[in-house]
Amino acid sequence: MDLFEHQGKEFFARYGMPVSPGDVAFSVEEAVAAAERIGTPVMVKAQVHAGGRGKAGGVKFAPDLDAVREHAGNILGLDIKGHIVKRLWIEKASDIAEEYYASFTLDRSAKKHLGMLSKEGGIEIETVAVENPDAIAKIWVDPVDGLSEEVCREWVAAAGLPDAAVEGAVDILLKLYTAYVDGDADMVEINPLILTEQGNVHVLDAKVTLDGNSEFRHPEYAQYDSTQVRDEREAAAHAHGLQYVGLDGTVGVIANGAGLAMSTVDVVSQAGGAAANFLDIGGGANADVMSAALEVINNDPAVKSIFINVFGGITRGDMVAEGIIEAMRRVDIHSPIVIRLDGTNAVEGREILAPRVGDDLMMEDTMLSAARRAVELAK
Repeated sequence: MDLFEHQGKEFFARYGMPVSPGDVAFSVEEAVAAAERIGTPVMVKAQVHAGGRGKAGGVKFAPDLDAVREHAGNILGLDIKGHIVKRLWIEKASDIAEEYYASFTLDRSAKKHLGMLSKEGGIEIETVAVENPDAIAKIWVDPVDGLSEEVCREWVAAAGLPDAAVEGAVDILLKLYTAYVDGDADMVEINPLILTEQGNVHVLDAKVTLDGNSEFRHPEYAQYDSTQVRDEREAAAHAHGLQYVGLDGTVGVIANGAGLAMSTVDVVSQAGGAAANFLDIGGGANADVMSAALEVINNDPAVKSIFINVFGGITRGDMVAEGIIEAMRRVDIHSPIVIRLDGTNAVEGREILAPRVGDDLMMEDTMLSAARRAVELAK
């Protein structure tokens, strides 16, 4: 789950990190009222799940209420990398002496947490990595050991932060790591982390991605679900509790298990086609789940064929077959379906499906042959 900046700052504040006072506004009038409460000067900041807001004109300094009104009117409705601005964050302006960059994410290859810190903040870290890679100090933190103050100080020194920023940076970085781990985040980023003219280290921006699977540990994360940006297909799938990601192809994909679903998307590409989606039905291949999956894919006008790829482990092939047949009774399918069914009770499942085989439903023995058939039909 990607958080808006203001949500990210609320998240950071819960772990004791210093953030600027501010308020959310959904209209020009609300923006002006927020600025009155906070006191000018303020920053008027677009709230979208995208970077590059400043370059796109989505972040403006407002010395007075007239400027707030002008900037709010210009930013609301602005298109930033395909995201339309519908909310603003009105924040007390800060006096900036220096800008830094800090983040934590998971390095899967190292099986450790990766921390990145740079004294060159305020610009995209990708640019720093290309133009001046030595300016990025990296550490790898073993989840068992955690981040100690000693290691954190060494990290800050390696990044070359000035003496005036050391104590404040160490304090915030230790809290940032705690927020990242205890908050079940996939990524936390502060860009910029600033040193103010008064000598304080302060969080000026927040980019946070939370692991949605951790919501059972964090019931308060439910509030973020309604602010996630989803297209119509993803919204419909989410309403049914399906693991779905929309893609740009013409072959609809249904598989049981994330790994198999990803492999299915790959094999469709290998066969010369392109998947319209990633859809993992998990172990629940019953009629209700299959009906929901087929309904979501069926409503995508780009889909020209549907590839159902099921490998039965705990999931039994005969139950999958019965679920598919019942789902086809419930949903008026517009595209031909190709099924590859293997694993537990696959023979029984194929026997159940056999009487329905025809122009609208086909079976193949292997994943590759099924992919080729689905791609051919999509063309």
